[in-house]
Amino acid sequence: MQVQIDRGRINEPTRCPRQVCGSPDSMVLIHNRSIFADKQVVRLQETPDVVPAGQTPHTVSLWSYDELVDVGKPGDRVIATGIFRAVPVRANPRQRAVKALFRTYLDVLHIQRGAPNRLGLDVSTREEGDRRHGAMGVEDLTEEEETRAKQLEATLKEISERPDVYELLARSLAPSIWELEDVKKGILLQLFGGTNKSVANGGAGGGPRYRGDINVLLVGDPGTSKSQILQYVHKIAPRGVYTSGKGSSAVGLTAYVTRDPDSKQLVLESGALVLSDGGVCCIDEFDKMSDATRSVLHEVMEQQTVSIAKAGIITTLNARTSILAAANPVQSKYNPKWPITRNIDLPPTLISRFDLVYLVLDNIDESSDRRLAQHLVGLYLEDRPETAATDIIPVETLTAYISYARTKIHPRLTEEAGSELVSEYVALRKLGADARASERRITATTRQLESMIRLSEAHARMRFSQLVELDDVKEACRLMREALRTSATDPTTGLLDMDLINTGSGAGQRRARADLKREVTKLASELGSGGARPVKWSELQRELAKQSSVGIEASEFNEVVRALETEGVVRIAGERDRRTIQLIAGNA
Repeated sequence: MQVQIDRGRINEPTRCPRQVCGSPDSMVLIHNRSIFADKQVVRLQETPDVVPAGQTPHTVSLWSYDELVDVGKPGDRVIATGIFRAVPVRANPRQRAVKALFRTYLDVLHIQRGAPNRLGLDVSTREEGDRRHGAMGVEDLTEEEETRAKQLEATLKEISERPDVYELLARSLAPSIWELEDVKKGILLQLFGGTNKSVANGGAGGGPRYRGDINVLLVGDPGTSKSQILQYVHKIAPRGVYTSGKGSSAVGLTAYVTRDPDSKQLVLESGALVLSDGGVCCIDEFDKMSDATRSVLHEVMEQQTVSIAKAGIITTLNARTSILAAANPVQSKYNPKWPITRNIDLPPTLISRFDLVYLVLDNIDESSDRRLAQHLVGLYLEDRPETAATDIIPVETLTAYISYARTKIHPRLTEEAGSELVSEYVALRKLGADARASERRITATTRQLESMIRLSEAHARMRFSQLVELDDVKEACRLMREALRTSATDPTTGLLDMDLINTGSGAGQRRARADLKREVTKLASELGSGGARPVKWSELQRELAKQSSVGIEASEFNEVVRALETEGVVRIAGERDRRTIQLIAGNA
């Protein structure tokens, strides 16, 4: 006989249905003739914005069946409706005795994916079979909902047709934060994002994938609203996690292995970057991350994947996320005489992966300080015409605007825009030409060109345009130049030098280092009779300081001597105060 399965439960017959037999408890389940149903156990966690103060977020298990399986992915915000149930737990599977505490779960009847106040996902980050309606258990929108959706779409298109839509949206992003217009515009374009592309040899999809997500780094003095900007972006981002660099580990950002409580098997749990797939991952205190944690970001920021090989689990997870990070200088206050890599103590290979690097500095200026103070005081006053924010759109409308653009608009480059991008890139490269120097400065790399393409696409998407036009390219190049002007300017020469970000030292520093090497080699030869005898470390350092018009730090002298030792020019012997330097024969 056949028995129907009711939400995972089988009502076994208590006796044989044949009148001839009628034996009690004689029916046996035949597994190989059964029809199996899908079941999924999902762990749902409270969102941080609804967790009561001083408490940790609660979790509940969801049991979903049939068409409700695989509705959401890890990191999605969902609204679940179901029956709260409790089941007994046996102390020993072979005994009937049960524990006093029951295990609770939610028997799911309906799941709606996506909260109404969050912006939507870029459909290019979804798989083909996953681009379906956000709610399961509901066939279509009601007539009232369709009317509201059409009215909202008309309102959004009306905003997009305004000539000042760019400035309007930038003003509406974190309106409580004073000025920082270019920073807000860069982050606004990050929220819109570029277009994800997959290009093969023949021009069709299936080849290597080029990211469309934009990464932004904010560096600056304390008290310049960096963390507030991150919190605001996290509030309206589609998906994503807000985390702090000091409280994050490498496995917490990528994925960690844990044991499933039901099957007792090792399973992979997603970390912050994987949970942010298709959204924005906000990382505060970026400079305070450990080296192990920082190393996992290299793959995520360029290839947008996370490779895992742990406990026999070897896989690659998608992490198609934009990263918005904030970092503080090493000495708390930004030192304009140092390059950015020395100020924030981050490896150059990581900084170069950010499309936009902004310096948010606290400069002393009386008129600017007065306007800032009036703005802050005005936030605490009653809403009066002179203190109320003027001409901004509400957060809900801004969220819906970005959601519509990410879902519906996928701009493509035009021939005119492509030619302008090439011209701007060549012009940036020409800035490195210097007739007085034998070594050219690197003022732009192909990463800057790709960043300008992504920013141009984001600007076109912001206008609800399916084509990238000349104005989009010009604004993208302006943002790129402004970011480079503050972050990639050599403090010793005042000129743009991308090597400060790519390698940590500019052309001027490399020339000074080469001159210092020659002087150290020359002095070691003179004081050591051409390498016949060793020279005391302190004596060589003292003589070098006498001959130099500029002060030479001990750390800089140590680096130069160690570099000469690596190159096989000098030999170092002894320890601490007894160290000696001897020129190797043939290098005099």
